[in-house]
Amino acid sequence: MRAVEQLAPSLGVAPVCTGLGVSRASYYRKQKPKGEPKPKPKPQRTLSNEERQQILDLLHSERFVDQSPQEVYATLLDEGTYLCSIRTMYRILADHAEVRERRNQLRHPNYTKPELLATRANQLWSWDITKLYGPCKWTYYYLYVILDVFSRYVVGWMVAHREAATLAERLIEQTLQNQQIQPGQLTIHADRGAAMTSKAVALLLADLGVTKTHSRPHVSNDNPYSEAQFKTLKYQPQFPKQFGSIEDARTFCQTFFQWYNHDHHHSGIGLLTPAILHYGQAPVVTQHREQVLQAAYHTHPERFVKGLPLPPAIPTKAWINPPVVSSS
Repeated sequence: MRAVEQLAPSLGVAPVCTGLGVSRASYYRKQKPKGEPKPKPKPQRTLSNEERQQILDLLHSERFVDQSPQEVYATLLDEGTYLCSIRTMYRILADHAEVRERRNQLRHPNYTKPELLATRANQLWSWDITKLYGPCKWTYYYLYVILDVFSRYVVGWMVAHREAATLAERLIEQTLQNQQIQPGQLTIHADRGAAMTSKAVALLLADLGVTKTHSRPHVSNDNPYSEAQFKTLKYQPQFPKQFGSIEDARTFCQTFFQWYNHDHHHSGIGLLTPAILHYGQAPVVTQHREQVLQAAYHTHPERFVKGLPLPPAIPTKAWINPPVVSSS
């Protein structure tokens, strides 16, 4: 456009615009001085600032503070009062950055992430319930399992026809007695199933001096030990797709938990069995393993390129959600 302005006085506007491919209308529009934009007059229907404030105060009043503009509009209209349209009420609220949904609604609490530590057996238990398929469609049996987090030892289990707080209460009370749990000794962790959060279970634990904690909703990682134990159960090659009866389910679980507690060398606890760690036999077993490895090393040291081998260490702690250490 600047080239057109420079050449137009000597060569003419039309030839220069044609030669440079510039529209003459654009050139002439450029030459017109820009005036100040004319202010748009406010429509006569516009509410005054005082009227808008009056409406906002009404929407904030105790009577209407949790009512939608539609409800406020209809109520006032039935009382013979018209202040403005529903849309205007929404605009006034939006101008003040207020939420349009004004009704009282359910507020979900902010659930705290559980951070639980066990440094010995019978300090922290985790329990859960899983379904076992029955002989026909829509038939289930319910397996209740209580697990010691530190040792992974299954301290209590039960197969029942239904999920119920009374059954959970009975199993927990019996397991506490079997393990001789003292008041103030134990924390029991569970998810937020109906039986886990029931009043009956809560009262039982309070009476026995047991602390209860719960996972956050829909966060399976908050109860990882129970979830992992159920996976071990259901990934067994002999685990059936369906159980013919509740007696079959109980027999299978009896065999499984006997193997799990006493024969299964758990990778999470130094390849010890849960029973060995739970009942304090780990030092003896680990010492024996050291002796076997030392004998093997002294017999054929050339086979151990990294030197004297050591058995897996005895675990000293188990966390549910260990705290995140800040790098700063």
